[in-house]
Amino acid sequence: MDFGIGYFPTHYAMGPDELARLVEERGQESLLFAEHTHIPASRATPYPEGGELPAKYVHTYDLFVALTAAAAATHRLRIGSGICLVVERDPIITAKEVASIDRLSGGRFEFGVGAGWNREEMENHGTDPRTRMRLLRERVEAMQAIWTQEEATYHGEFVNFDRIWHSPKPAQRPHPPILVGGGGPTVLDRVLSFGDAWMPNYGEFQPERVAELRARADRPIEVQIMGAPADPKVLEDLENLGVTRVLKWLPSTGRAPIESVLERWESAIAQLYGTS
Repeated sequence: MDFGIGYFPTHYAMGPDELARLVEERGQESLLFAEHTHIPASRATPYPEGGELPAKYVHTYDLFVALTAAAAATHRLRIGSGICLVVERDPIITAKEVASIDRLSGGRFEFGVGAGWNREEMENHGTDPRTRMRLLRERVEAMQAIWTQEEATYHGEFVNFDRIWHSPKPAQRPHPPILVGGGGPTVLDRVLSFGDAWMPNYGEFQPERVAELRARADRPIEVQIMGAPADPKVLEDLENLGVTRVLKWLPSTGRAPIESVLERWESAIAQLYGTS
């Protein structure tokens, strides 16, 4: 099982390049950045974890700018989105950004995707929350066509284009791994439709669904967990389920408190393997 980090890269916290160097030096396998283009000031949608919305949601850097900084600062670290809000993005532009950063990083990009939870945020991008899952599927499928076809064509309910030239293609073939976020009742349908891995947050993860996913799948599909606690027993249970990657959220703050959380995470990993 691999171990990595999730992070909201903000302008008031440890920068994405400095953080990426730190987690690579400390032996983490991957680093995924969250995305929010903005947060509506008058929100009707409640924060899923309850209480006030943390400030980091308002202050994130642009996802692909932050990932470029992280890629340039590292050599081995897998970098990616955790998650990219595809329903708020143009698929042709996003396909270009994904392919560009995958090539510039030497094929180290992981494409975590999802629809998000903030309905007002989606609506500001012209997305109807009621159809967001169908939109998500079409935009991912359109990007897959762009990455794998020399003259890409896609026709759907929401996305339509005929015969386009779109380069560069990603370094990874046929494209970077697509990690499908979410834990709702229909998430496995999306994973099976266009994903290479299912990546729920730990708080919404239901272990029994791993068996359901494997029973329904006609190809290898990984299970990865975002936001696991620094608890060796939890990590052991996840490894026994066949989870292939577990990521720990780091706080958006300065270096000293980040290193403190990292040390607890590393200690849990060491206890898991009896090396502490």
